[in-house]
Amino acid sequence: MQNEKDLFDMLKEMYPQHPRKEFVSATENTLRQRARSMGKKRIITKFSVISSGVLVCAFIFSWLIFFNGNSKVSEVVQSVGGASSSYAMDEKEPVVYIYHSHNIESFIPEVSAQQVYRERAYSDTKNITLVGKELSRALKELQVPAIHDETDVAGILKQRGLYFQDSYKVSRENLQKVLAENDSIRMVFDIHRDSTKRRESTIEIKGEEYAKIKFVVSKTSGNYETNKKFATQLHEQLEKLYPGLSIGVIEKGVNPQNTYNQELHDNSVLVEMGGIENTLEEMYRTTDIFAQVLEDILEKSK
Repeated sequence: MQNEKDLFDMLKEMYPQHPRKEFVSATENTLRQRARSMGKKRIITKFSVISSGVLVCAFIFSWLIFFNGNSKVSEVVQSVGGASSSYAMDEKEPVVYIYHSHNIESFIPEVSAQQVYRERAYSDTKNITLVGKELSRALKELQVPAIHDETDVAGILKQRGLYFQDSYKVSRENLQKVLAENDSIRMVFDIHRDSTKRRESTIEIKGEEYAKIKFVVSKTSGNYETNKKFATQLHEQLEKLYPGLSIGVIEKGVNPQNTYNQELHDNSVLVEMGGIENTLEEMYRTTDIFAQVLEDILEKSK
């Protein structure tokens, strides 16, 4: 008995396949178009898989960097008079607030000659704000939650038509707001760069050069006594670890009168770190030590 295959073979022998050339050409074109279409679909599918993988990795990386698996960190950005006002906030009960009333103070070795005016260097990018940022980072490594205010005070002065001496009025705005919203803050630092020469602002410790540090307390502040006591504690702790790194506590604010906003918090100090001829690397070395001192003091006060 013949099956289907036998019948099919028999039919093929009875009617030999001799297709026309036009049929062969049309069939070939159709098959090529289908092949190209299948290739495109494979590329799109591959791209989608890769893109999804990249997005997932980016999300995980961001979470590890910004949230550290423990605390929630946010970037607060405001528009004040057309200039930027922002600060990185660790929402896990921040205990240190860092800001810069003179945020564009820079360093001669770090900027071009055009950015040095009357031997005073200023920069919109390479300035004292980077030092505050390094202090915030070092504190975070020591598990000390901090807020670093990166507000462009100089930009706000320009937008509002204010003068340089009005810097403390502008920086005061964020300080008041942050203190009102975070009663956990126990230390406040307005970090500046001093204008002294390198020979006065630098010290060599174990073969490496460090920027010296100075603490300024306003005598006209309502918290003068408590702030002076706090500044003296900072100086003495630095002296124990690295003698000579701290210049000491300086009293100012009488003529011209300026409280440096220190009446807003009883552990508030203006910090002058390094001088105009120091490098950022030297500043960062001192900053890391300063972070250790803050962590020590906070730990002992528990």
